[in-house]
Amino acid sequence: MDIKLKVGQRIKELRNNKGISQEALANKAEIDRTYVTDVENGRRNISIQNLEKLILALEAPFKDFFDSSIFNK
Repeated sequence: MDIKLKVGQRIKELRNNKGISQEALANKAEIDRTYVTDVENGRRNISIQNLEKLILALEAPFKDFFDSSIFNK
């Protein structure tokens, strides 16, 4: 699986676990909602800065973000 898909899948998983919409996540991370959609669907090559914004907005420790079976497949 492509790394863009894995990162997007993990963001979507964490967002759904928190019960928040793409729009709410985008607002909290101060990025565009359509960008979040594209990232979650693996259509964007996300920058490190935007990845950091999303992880912080999800209130997830960086270690926990990458400590997922998604990245071990």
